[in-house]
Amino acid sequence: MWLNRLEEKFGKYAIPNLPKIIVLLYAIGYVIQRVSPELYFMLNLNPYLILHGQVWRLVTFLLIGPNTSLFFIIFVLLFYYSIASSLEQVWGSFRFNMYYFIGVLGTILGAFLTYAALAFSGGELAGAAVYMDTFYLNITLFLAYAMMFPDMQVYLYMILPIRVKWLAYLDGLYLTCIFLKSGFTVPGISVKVSIIVALLNFLLFFFSMKKIKSRGASFAGKVSGKRRRKDFQTKASRGHKKNGAVHECAICHRTELDDPALEFRYCSKCDGDYEYCQDHLFTHKHVKR
Repeated sequence: MWLNRLEEKFGKYAIPNLPKIIVLLYAIGYVIQRVSPELYFMLNLNPYLILHGQVWRLVTFLLIGPNTSLFFIIFVLLFYYSIASSLEQVWGSFRFNMYYFIGVLGTILGAFLTYAALAFSGGELAGAAVYMDTFYLNITLFLAYAMMFPDMQVYLYMILPIRVKWLAYLDGLYLTCIFLKSGFTVPGISVKVSIIVALLNFLLFFFSMKKIKSRGASFAGKVSGKRRRKDFQTKASRGHKKNGAVHECAICHRTELDDPALEFRYCSKCDGDYEYCQDHLFTHKHVKR
């Protein structure tokens, strides 16, 4: 697989903890927006201005985050960090780096192609209104997360439990509506291109991520199966699981009696014999002594 070959050659250059850096950049951008809106406007990805000397925009547009209130931006950034960190744990730092930076490069390329097309058809001033950011790239991060953990439950408004896959369907519907309603003005075309680029990046990694998930589940299943057979009698005889169950998640405390379809794994990074269900294996905080 192409990702494996690239990782063998360039894996050592991967940036660890990239989700923290992404969230920190958005936080800095939010502060700049509140303190100096004029300076914040100079950070956007605008091909026309880049070609006229403002080359820093090729990098500074990564500071452009969701335009919302302080309370909601904190919630959004924490949510982004949670899902991005989970993806980094599952894929590894290199693959997460590749997903994000290919998406960033795709956004830049899409912006310049849009500018070129508009400038050619409607004059240079038409292309000057092209602005893009990483908003839709971040939405596809959630789609990737939902593909990896479709049955994980989150609490909508901290009250209503809902499976991640249903939120992903809503995201897909949201992207479709935005794409159709954005129109064919210059800002509307910029939105359409941003959505297309983000989804193409997601599809590029879709089959690779699917293979990673399948291989991981197959390998973990073999290891888990051997360990289950080895520990079955000792754990059952101890009776330390609720209702006589053999497996219990250390986070949600569900067992195979609660849901026969649940799969359980032991975490190699935790200090001790901690077992987790499929929903919390990659999202729990490692126990260290």
